[in-house]
This record gives sequence, structure tokens and C-alpha cells, in this order.
Amino acid sequence: MRSSVERDHVLPDGTTIHLRPLRPDDRERLLAMWDRTSERSRRDRFLGPFTLTSQNVGRFTDLDEAREFALAATVGRGQTEQVVGVARWACGDDPQTAEFAALVEDAYQARGIGTALVRSLAELAHGEGIERLTGDVLATNSRMLGLIRDVGLEYEHRPEHVAGVLRTAVGLQPTPEFLEVVAAEEKRAARAALTRFFQPRSIAVAGASRDPGSIGGMVFRHLMQGSFHGAVYPVNVSSPVVQSVAAYPSLHDLPEVPDLVVVCVPAPAVNGVVDEAGELGVRAVCIISAGFAEAGDEGRALQRELMETAHGHGLRIVGPNCMGLMNTSSAVRMNATFSEVFPRPGGLAFSSQSGALGLAVLTHADDLGLGMSTFVSVGNKADISGNDLLLYWEDDPDTDVILLYLESFGNPRRFSRIARRISRNKPIVAVKSGRTRAGARAAASHTASLAGGDVAVEALFNQTGVIRTDTLQELFDVAALLSSQPPPSGPRVAILTNAGGPGILAADACESNGLHVPAFSDDTRAALSEFLPPEAGIGNPVDLIASATAGQYGRALRTMGNAEEVDAVFVIFIPAGASSPEQVAQAIVDARADIPDHKPVISVFMSVRGVPAELAAARIPSFAFPEDAARALGRVARWARWRERPVGEVVRPDGIDADAARGIVEKALGDAPYSDPSGKRLVGQPHARQATQAVPAAARRSTWLDADDAEALLRAYGVPLAPSRIVTGPEEAAAAQRELGAPVAVKVAAPIHKSDVGGLALGIATPEDAAAAVTKMRDDLTAAGVGEHADRFLVQEMVGAGVEMVVGVSHDESFGPLVMVGMGGTLVELIGDVSVRVTPLTDADVAEMLEGLRMRPLLTGYRGSEPVDLGALSDLLYRINAMVEDLPEIAELDLNPVFARPDGVVAVDVRCRVADGG
Repeated sequence: MRSSVERDHVLPDGTTIHLRPLRPDDRERLLAMWDRTSERSRRDRFLGPFTLTSQNVGRFTDLDEAREFALAATVGRGQTEQVVGVARWACGDDPQTAEFAALVEDAYQARGIGTALVRSLAELAHGEGIERLTGDVLATNSRMLGLIRDVGLEYEHRPEHVAGVLRTAVGLQPTPEFLEVVAAEEKRAARAALTRFFQPRSIAVAGASRDPGSIGGMVFRHLMQGSFHGAVYPVNVSSPVVQSVAAYPSLHDLPEVPDLVVVCVPAPAVNGVVDEAGELGVRAVCIISAGFAEAGDEGRALQRELMETAHGHGLRIVGPNCMGLMNTSSAVRMNATFSEVFPRPGGLAFSSQSGALGLAVLTHADDLGLGMSTFVSVGNKADISGNDLLLYWEDDPDTDVILLYLESFGNPRRFSRIARRISRNKPIVAVKSGRTRAGARAAASHTASLAGGDVAVEALFNQTGVIRTDTLQELFDVAALLSSQPPPSGPRVAILTNAGGPGILAADACESNGLHVPAFSDDTRAALSEFLPPEAGIGNPVDLIASATAGQYGRALRTMGNAEEVDAVFVIFIPAGASSPEQVAQAIVDARADIPDHKPVISVFMSVRGVPAELAAARIPSFAFPEDAARALGRVARWARWRERPVGEVVRPDGIDADAARGIVEKALGDAPYSDPSGKRLVGQPHARQATQAVPAAARRSTWLDADDAEALLRAYGVPLAPSRIVTGPEEAAAAQRELGAPVAVKVAAPIHKSDVGGLALGIATPEDAAAAVTKMRDDLTAAGVGEHADRFLVQEMVGAGVEMVVGVSHDESFGPLVMVGMGGTLVELIGDVSVRVTPLTDADVAEMLEGLRMRPLLTGYRGSEPVDLGALSDLLYRINAMVEDLPEIAELDLNPVFARPDGVVAVDVRCRVADGG
């Protein structure tokens, strides 16, 4: 829908502009914009003299929706809203081509507004089937020519028959180059916005308090105590002095416009502070105050009003309901939080959705000796999100590892795109709460049942290389390893210990976490036997026994660390002999210098409190138990393997008729009833919107496709299906079997689990048996209480032997389409051997999905069986991916079973539900 384009857009300078369709009530706003626009800009837009008046303005605002559309860029809200830019298209006789033009008033030019307008216009036009935008541009109009270039789409200019005019054509098919341009601009905008938060030159604390124990008092005190390298202004409406510093009654009274405003006033007063900040030209506001969306309906309304004010001024918000932000850099030293802990400088960046949890995190990191570059508590994420922070940290030279505590995703598909790129260069480690679903809904398809809940999160992290941990303790274990040691180049671990039991525990834990504890080569065993006592174990693990000296530890570590069959070394120490923990720690440090830099060394000092100072100084991580160390190394090794795999690309196979598929879906939804968000069916078809009984705006249409429509949809995407016929009675069933001339299956042609209600008969070899099967099926369906489905049946040619698989799609409200593949048949949910990924799928994703199945030996040849055609199976997944990307209305899809065979794949049972967004 064209109205869905309404949104706030972040410009390259980090500020925002509002984009929305131009409306008939914009006449006065458009005329006002015209008055503010120079004669040169007007002439460039209209290729010569033109005057916009109250008599002709309607031609630009009152549009023919069938062939015209216009998009406006606005600032301000309500009575103060101004139109500052417009772009429009108009179609002629060729529905695939539209004329376009754009105009931005002079004061807002060169800020990326025109590019945003034309790019959004192009994306919307492409979605409506328009393939190119054309227009005339003066050869001297360098700004418009540059704008067309900056959009990132393919274009061409050619001289028009009128002197000095260029005929421009912009192709609307998104290219990899277009996506790169958009991604680069997105990153530039996020960095510009967040630089104002993390590197301000001056800060005002609105609500700074004389009470050092209040939130406003603590934030102001911590900024002063942290030695912030800039001016800090306390703003307090009732006190002239705050904590011995002269205060100001309002932002307007400050001696300068601050770069950052931190707001600690009660929620009802926040909007006024933000409005005042916007009027002054402040572009960054951190709102610590609570009482917004987290507080119920009234708070949500207050937050909507807050964001309208903020974006009306083009400023950005961190929060509300957060604990603030930090930058430990020696050039900034900003603690704009109510945390008493200001961590030491380091390479960890942390984002938390929970303020209270953030306090614990900062304390724990400090106890572990881990340094941070920046910290931010995003709170309600009304504006600045985790995705924005990822873009900032991607190129931040002070950040080596990104840590996230997530409770929800605002835009998972954007997260996927950003994280997939960043993870190849910087590790992202995340804890995601909410793993379980309290009361899972009854799913009507196998895919919806198997791909719900936390499965989507796991799939997203697998695809993007994000290192997921189950607890915050594990997150910091991984962070400690990543911030001090290189990732291993392989899974082979050598274990050195002075006690047999911990060595065995470490070996078990390594194997359980995807690592391998290999047997040593003869050369390595010989080198160890030269200096270790006879009673020492020189296998892997190496047991030095309790009497081991620090010298033996150091020499053994050098030998093992330089062995070709080793990628990483665990060193376990229990205080038991003559050597002290400090001596052994120093021996480890000395030996580390003689081990290749690319091999990580990890210590486990059991019964020793904290990290030995020698190891901490040498940046060698130490753990209390071997299981913790193995778990952390296993997660890092898995990320290292992901990073080495090919990037992959989205494959779109040939032989797809997207227009035919679109027609099937639109017709099905056109005939579908509406239901409200709770699922309750409403009276009326689509035309009921004009009927006396209005359909609620949130109502949606949803329907299961008939068997013939479902098959037609799949055939439009080239999905191989068994030959079949739809019949309504015994006589037609007999005729269909006779026509197919082969044994058939007879099925009820309804989107229900057929085998559960007697709706499936297999191996029907004669017309008479086909007729009898339909007759019996009618009786069984009636007896099962689903007689309403006994009017249509599918007679389908039996497929030869093959591996039964399931391929499906489920639409998650947050993550969008999920594609599943795995072992199929009637026991699909019981066995649960499936792989799930978030679309769009790359060829690397598809390969990983198939490789991750426990049933994979059945696909590659098991006990003499012939391997199936994995290329055809991959092609099927590519086609399903293309279908759901083209048709977001596909809510659920089950192909079960799909028979995978040496000569290809074929789907024999199809169920598909489509739904719109209301």
C-alpha cells in the first residue's frame, strides 16, 4: 500500500526528515514551500518559467491514484508541519514507465533529502510493477544530475531534441551496487547521529539535582567525577546551584547550545524539554526518565507524542527509560549514567535493553578486569536502536568486540543484513532473553509448529555469525577470550593439567562444544617424554601429576603449543605441589611468547580466586572451571569457522512466473473474509469496506488455498509436483485414475492433516478402487466431524521411493518469513530433525541447512543407498525463497512429503495459507 511509505528517514548528517504521501490538504504547505524556493530551483524543476498558484496547485496535490503518486518530505508536526521537498511520478500509456520529477527548497538542499525522496519513490514504483522512471533535466542542473547518481540505481542520460535538456532514464531493478550505496549511506547516517551522543563537546543535564542520590543528581555527579573533557551544564528550574556548580533554569539560558542533553525530569515534563532542545538546534537527547511505553497505554501515548516532537525537529533520542551512556576514551571520559562504576578503557562495546541489568554488567566487567570503549542503555528503543549502534561500532577504532543484551528485535531483517557484514570483521556476542514461549499456540501447519518461538532467533544468529550465549556469565567468558586471544584456526585442542580428573572433564567439555582433542603425533610424545617423569601422562590430555613444577608447565606448554596437530591449548592448574599459582602463571606467560600468535592459550586456575595478576597483565584469560573455558572456546571456534565460509549470494532460478503467482494470491485474498487481530471472523468480503457495517482498520484477510490454487502457485515457481487431478465424486476419481494410467493416491483436497481424519488412501491401482476410496473417504470424514471437507478430492500419481522430507514456510511477526527443511512424513514433529533460516536465503545458507540435518547420511547414500540429487533439493529451496520474497502474503506453507531421489525431487502434498496486512 502506498500509505505504508510514511516514515521518518535518517539523513546522512544523522538528523531526520519525515516522508509521507502528498495529500490534497497539502495545498497551502506546497504553496508556502514554493514561496521559500529560489527562482533558479523553480526553473531547474520546470525547465523554464513557471508559477505555482492557488488556481493550479491542485494538479500537484489532487492526484489520479491509478496513474500518479507524489511523496513529500516534511519537518515539524501538526500546525508547524512544513513541506520542504516533493517527488512525484505519473504513468502514461506504458504502465511500465513513469515520468518523474523532484524539487527541494533551497534551505534544505545538499542534505540528502532529494536522494531520499527519489529513492523511496523508485522503490515504491518498482513494487507497483513500474520498471523505469524517466524525466527531462537541464544539462546545467548539476544538483539533479548528482541526485540521480547518488540514488544508486542504473541510469542513463541522452540529449533531448530541445537544446540543453537531457532525457534521463532510471532503471528500478535493485542491483548489488544499489544495496551497497544504501548500506553505506545508512552507516554514515548512524555514525553521524551517534557521534553526537558518544563524543559531545558539551552536555546539559536537564533535571540535575542537588540531591546526589537522585537520578538527576547521580548523572550530573558522575559526569563531573569522570573528568568529562567538555562543559557540563546543570539545568534546574528551581535551584540556582547544583552540587556547587551554578545552574540554569532552562536550556534557553545556557551560554551555548549543548551537543547532548541528558533528561532526568519526570515523564510529563520530558516533551517540553525535548521541544526546547529542538528549537535551540540540539540534535542528540538521552532520556533517562521512565513512565513511557513500558508503563501502559498512557505511557505509550506519551512516547508517541515525544517522538513526534523529536522527529519534528530532526533530533535523535536514546531511550526513554534508560540508564544513559558512557565513553571511556581518554579524549572524552563521559559517564552520563547513574552507575557508580566507570569501567577502564578497553575494546568491548556493550548495549543493554535493561537499565538495571546494565548496572550489574558494568560492575561484573570491572571485577573481571575487562575494559570497555562505550556503553549504552537503549531502554525503550523509541529511536536509536541496537542496529544503529552496530553501524557506529562497525568502524569504531576503539571497539574490538560488540556485546549485546537483547530482549526484543525492532527490525530483525535489518539486523540480519548489518550483523552478517560486521561479524566477518568484528565478533558480536549476544544474550537474548525470552527463549521459551509461555503457552505455544496450536499451529495448523508442521512448519509453524516447528519454526516458532526461539527457533527464529537461533536461525538469525546462525546466519549472521552472531555468537549466542545462554547467560551473561557465558557472555563475559566469551568476551574475555575474544578480547585477549586470537580465534583458533581449527577445532584441535591440547590439554595440559596437573590432575587427571579436571583433564578428563576438560576433554569431555571440549568434545561437547564442537572441539576435538586429538591424539598427539609420535614427535610430540617423544618431545614430552624427554623431560616429564615416567608416571606423567603424555597423551592428550597431558597429566603432569600433582608434583609438577612451574618449569615443567612452561616446557610442556611450549612443546604442545608448537605441535602441528594443535590449534589451541588449555592449561589447567590446581594448587597441590611445590609450585605456587604465581610461579605457574609466570611460567605460562613466559611460554606464551614462544607459541605462534595465531594459537590461543587459555588457562583454568581451579581453587584460585580471581585471575592471577601475571595472566591478567599478559592478557591470558583464566577460568575457574574447565567447562566454562571449553564452552567459551567452542563458541569462538564456531564463529571462526563461520567467518571463513563463503559469503554466499541469493539465487533466483529460471522459469519463474511471478505475475501468475501474484494473480493467484490476490484472487484468493479478494475472496477471503476479514478477521480481527484476535482471529475472530468478521462478516463481509473486501467490498464490505464500503458497506454499512465497516471493517476495522486492523482487520486482515486470511485463507487456505484450494489444492488446485496451491499447486498452481508452486508450478508458477517451477516447484516439481506429482501429476494430479481435482475431482468431486467417485465417478470423476475413476476417470482421473484411468487418465493418469498409474497407481494413485486419493486425498481430501482440503488444508487439514489428512492422515488424522481418514483423508488419505495410497496405492490405488484401478478406476474402481479410486471410486471406492472416495466413497469411503466421504464416510470417514463425516464420522470424524469434518464432513464439510468431503466435496473435493485430489487424485495424484504415486511417486516412487525416495527420502521423505518436509519443506515449509512460516511467517513470524517479528522476523518475517522462515524457511524450513528436514525429515518429513507423519512423524515430522516427533522427530524434529529440521533446519530453519530467516529469508532471504543465500546459497551458503541452503548448503548449511542441509549439512546440519541429522538425516544427512540418508541424502548422501546410507548403507548402500544411492545419493539423492542435492542440487535439485537446493534448487527447490531457492524457489521457495524466491516465492516468499516476492509474495509476503504467504503466511504458512507445507510441502510434506517431498520425495528426494537420485533423479530429482517431487512434492506430493501441499498446504498453503495466505494473508494480507489489513
